[in-house]
Amino acid sequence: MEIILLLIYSFFVWLIFFKFKWLPWNFVSQVIVISLPIFALTALILILNVVAPSSSDVRAINYVVQIVPRVTGRVIEVPVEANRPVKKGDVLFRIDPVPFQQQLAALEAKVPEMSAKLDSAQAYQRELGEELKSARSTRDALSSRLQLAERRERQTNELAQTGAGSKFDHEQAQTEAASLRAELLSTTAQMAQVQQKLSAQTREGQLSEVAQARAALEQLKAQVIEARWQLDQTTVYAPADGSVINLQLREGSYAASLPLTPVMSFVEKEQWILAMYSQNELRNVKPGNEAEIALKTAPNQIIKCVVDSVVWASSTGQLPISGMIPQSGTTPLPPGRIAVRLRPTGKDEHAFIAMGAQGQGAIYTEHGKLIHIVRKVIIRVSTKLDLLVLKLH
Repeated sequence: MEIILLLIYSFFVWLIFFKFKWLPWNFVSQVIVISLPIFALTALILILNVVAPSSSDVRAINYVVQIVPRVTGRVIEVPVEANRPVKKGDVLFRIDPVPFQQQLAALEAKVPEMSAKLDSAQAYQRELGEELKSARSTRDALSSRLQLAERRERQTNELAQTGAGSKFDHEQAQTEAASLRAELLSTTAQMAQVQQKLSAQTREGQLSEVAQARAALEQLKAQVIEARWQLDQTTVYAPADGSVINLQLREGSYAASLPLTPVMSFVEKEQWILAMYSQNELRNVKPGNEAEIALKTAPNQIIKCVVDSVVWASSTGQLPISGMIPQSGTTPLPPGRIAVRLRPTGKDEHAFIAMGAQGQGAIYTEHGKLIHIVRKVIIRVSTKLDLLVLKLH
């Protein structure tokens, strides 16, 4: 762009001083003619760097997901192809499900047995409760009968001593009272035994046998859920829209559930377009500003964008995690550049941009709109130069 402006300026100089000779070509005019474009271009570039900052480091970044199976087994199917579009939810590969199906069936077969044990323990608890209730009722009835028998024993004793009653009646009353005392002691002992069995309860009022049976059943149900989940994990699906790069997994391979050994790399379709700027170039940049990028993978093509956000963070502002106080060394810090995230918009919103593509771009702020055209021309001229492949072999 600077060359174009100089050529236009030279044309007007030729018209004024040589063609029409409107002004004399002397020492003063020569100094002015030579100095004017130097100062003008310098001022123009400095202003452009503020109102329409450009970046020579624009890059396309994609998320890469390391696919690690959640279960271990032999691979029986790999229906995807390398470097082909994959939709979210498509099957990436399958692991032999037979061992997991057998484990699930074995655990599910134990559920009725454990349920029966729990029912039996609960029935036993209810039986003990009924026994305690019956023994308490029997004890209360025997206590009433014993009180009556003891009263009759006293009465027959008094009658026998005065001669108003027979000694046989007194002895019969004594025998009945003794029998009731024995029955009461037996019933009390039986009730104490039942209470002792019922005393071993949890906070929820359950017998230890019931609590153990319930815990065993719940543990078995958890194992069934885990086994069913593992069976589901034998089929691995695509986490998002994207593609598999450098696919090496084949049928018969052994896939292990180890975080450090992924079986494939999945490149998501979602991208970040980042433009790197010096820290003093972004004073006027705001989300929503118009932007343009030109990538080397697509020469002579301008991609329209808008500013999504400014990533106000840099690695130079991060302290290392350590138990030592950071040292202030003599080595100068590297320039901490700030990233600006751009989003393609309009007809370029769904344009294909290769992962890792690099190029240049510019952001057009709300200031100096009249000279934005200069930056746009510079971008377009530069992207046309990308058509040239400058190598000799």
